[in-house]
Amino acid sequence: MRKILNLYAGIGGNRKLWDGDFEITAVEYNKKIAEIYRDLYPGDIVIVGDAHHYLLKHFKEYDFIWSSPPCPSHSRMRMVRKDKFIYPDMRLYQEIIFLSYFFKGKFVIENVVSYYPYLIKPSVILERHVFWSNFDIPGKDFNFKRKDFTEMTVKDFQEYYNIDLSRYNGIDKTKILRDIVHPEIGKYILDIAMSI
Repeated sequence: MRKILNLYAGIGGNRKLWDGDFEITAVEYNKKIAEIYRDLYPGDIVIVGDAHHYLLKHFKEYDFIWSSPPCPSHSRMRMVRKDKFIYPDMRLYQEIIFLSYFFKGKFVIENVVSYYPYLIKPSVILERHVFWSNFDIPGKDFNFKRKDFTEMTVKDFQEYYNIDLSRYNGIDKTKILRDIVHPEIGKYILDIAMSI
């Protein structure tokens, strides 16, 4: 059985189509979001905690690591939000460098298309996501049919991802659903990693 670490897991959109003989550990900081992940994937180990800290302590225990560090500080939307200035969250680059030099398994780190030139060249851009990895991920056009993300409602997102959050309250469903990596992209990348 291969062990997979899914960091900054959210509700697990990237993991939705993963099948196989895997032991999956998900780390999510937000307790309510972690509870949704646990409901959707009851066979996974779910840890409510700091994914960045968990990675440093446990990376040697896994065969494959997927990390999706927070993206709002890197997003091109920063150029629109000129009323709220923030520093870029450097956990993204810390994890790329750390895993590149110390992790023996396969890894992928996902984020958004940034408003600045990348400090470390990405491996591939798929749809609206940028990926860094220590294995080759060929480009692919997924041809997803959807409205512009800024126009999508919660209902639109749920249909697009085939995920139903109607029974959950007290969460920003739009933000949660907007942050998901499409399940087909998650499967595509995992399948490549596992075939090597």
